[in-house]
Amino acid sequence: MESEARILRWYEPTLVPGLLQTADYATGILRKVIEFHRPPDDLDAGVSKRMERQRVLYHRDHLFHFVIAEQALYTTVGDDETTIGQLDRLYAVQGMPRVTFGIVPSTAPFETATLGFMMFDTRRVLVEGIAAELAITQPRQIQIYHRTFDILARQAVTGDAARDLIQAAISSRATGPGRFSPAGARGSARGC
Repeated sequence: MESEARILRWYEPTLVPGLLQTADYATGILRKVIEFHRPPDDLDAGVSKRMERQRVLYHRDHLFHFVIAEQALYTTVGDDETTIGQLDRLYAVQGMPRVTFGIVPSTAPFETATLGFMMFDTRRVLVEGIAAELAITQPRQIQIYHRTFDILARQAVTGDAARDLIQAAISSRATGPGRFSPAGARGSARGC
């Protein structure tokens, strides 16, 4: 569905969206999903497929609008090094053509209740639940998700303000032996 949609809108309240994940971050998430749901352990294949899906970000006829809640910057996936590596990747995402990336600050006023969801053009919305995925195809319901996404996108900060939130999240993770230096992480991202 990602490769068929011309415009993909994606909101995530607690994690970085799959199309923007590093391999280590995806490994951390999928490992926990396998532990919890107990499907066959296909961790390597799952991570490989997730990384392969990211090729759609480079298709010229696609547009992407990602919005995350600030909490997603602070959710630890794997360990500090994995999470900082993912945050570092978000610096690079902001410079990608055809990608809009915003962060809803934790201090933003309440406007609408929501879960994470993906919108594929105006045809389908996928809402990921704990036990199942809900596919919404009714136009009236899709319009509700469009309005919700528009509200979240208006609340989101982009550009320098988003980079400042990312840097604050990196800096909040204590440095020590065997951990990333926030200054090093920031520097490597800007060199991408």
